[in-house]
Amino acid sequence: MRTTTQFLLEDPTAFKKKLFKWSAQFHEIAWLDSNNYPQTASNFEAVLAVEAFTALKTDYHGAFDQLKEYQEITKDWIFGYLSYDLKNDLENLNSKNFDGLKFPDLYFFQPQKLILVGKDKVEFRYLKMVDAEMVSDYEEILEPDLDSKTISSEEKNELSPVRTRISKEEYLQKVSEMLKHIHRGDIYEANFCQEYYAENKAIDPSTVFQNLNAISSPPFASFLKLEDYYLLSASPERYIKKDGNKVISQPIKGTARRATTEEEDQKIVELLAKDPKELSENVMIVDLVRNDISRVAKKGSVHVAELCKVYSFKQVHQLISTISAELEVGCTPVEVLKATFPMGSMTGAPKISAMKIIEELEESKRGLYSGAVGYFTPEGDFDFNVVIRSILYNANSQYVSFSVGGAITSRSIPEQEYEECQLKAKAMLEALGP
Repeated sequence: MRTTTQFLLEDPTAFKKKLFKWSAQFHEIAWLDSNNYPQTASNFEAVLAVEAFTALKTDYHGAFDQLKEYQEITKDWIFGYLSYDLKNDLENLNSKNFDGLKFPDLYFFQPQKLILVGKDKVEFRYLKMVDAEMVSDYEEILEPDLDSKTISSEEKNELSPVRTRISKEEYLQKVSEMLKHIHRGDIYEANFCQEYYAENKAIDPSTVFQNLNAISSPPFASFLKLEDYYLLSASPERYIKKDGNKVISQPIKGTARRATTEEEDQKIVELLAKDPKELSENVMIVDLVRNDISRVAKKGSVHVAELCKVYSFKQVHQLISTISAELEVGCTPVEVLKATFPMGSMTGAPKISAMKIIEELEESKRGLYSGAVGYFTPEGDFDFNVVIRSILYNANSQYVSFSVGGAITSRSIPEQEYEECQLKAKAMLEALGP
């Protein structure tokens, strides 16, 4: 179905910058960037998918069945997102909190133009197009004056400050309520989040994304433009990846700040690696993910390849675990997502009880935040991130939103949880500017 052409790259980093700017002319954009992070096990340095040939957009009712049908009929590359509220398609749950963004619950598209950037080459895979068009696009991307082209007509509105949906006092009270549930034995752990937002705030999504990506340079950065819906994501976390009959999931739980000196930074790493609260957060979610994956895995194949390993990013240190498994024969790609979604790192344990309590205590509908963005290949493989450290934008209503949160356990101290949220919010606030 796709015509393929390759070009060698002398400077992949420079090419990626030009490629991202070139993409701005299209109505549908999916940009995924590993930022050369050495430990992502990503198949590509970056991927660009643009210009929808077909698409699937729906609310949560029957969403996974529709996605399964779309993926199997298309048998091609498809890119898009799963919102957190697809939980309502999987369990008897609801989402009644305030929704300022109003994104569809699920949105995927089949791109006419697909560009895969490797370490020393770029591959153009176009749908029903001739080689000449790929050569023409490649030459256009390399044009020296591309940097000067206008990429957005929107003007920034500096009069709309970013605010929190709940006050610090309300946050501390809600964490205390969450702790009561834990002490009663309703749950062991839950991810509790709060929203930062701005109304009537026009932004240039491309510029804000580049700001955010420069600040964090994470391994699972993504930029989505689907109609008026934008995602600007600097996610450090992989939700799940399928390669043949093997899957891996890499939940993050446990966060510590970066220091200004190497000596202090190393001490923080050592403290994080043995912090009882942070370790217990991670281990509980590892157990949950193992249980989820076991529903679709061959018996005895679920394996914890890494447990609570410290990974360092520009902004923070994180504890990451890696769970792998072999899939049962005949298990479809969407069945894997249904068995494991929403991801354990963004819910809690037990998962369903945690999601119910989250809904009661949070004030905003999560939507795409704590959902996933990624792609399917024609062979049915996939790779999805976790939508955290991300800015969401509805260009039609000029509503800007991002959320931050953390795992609440019996060892949690509300004031410290609030400080962790402030640490996580810092990059998004900086990227948005005044």
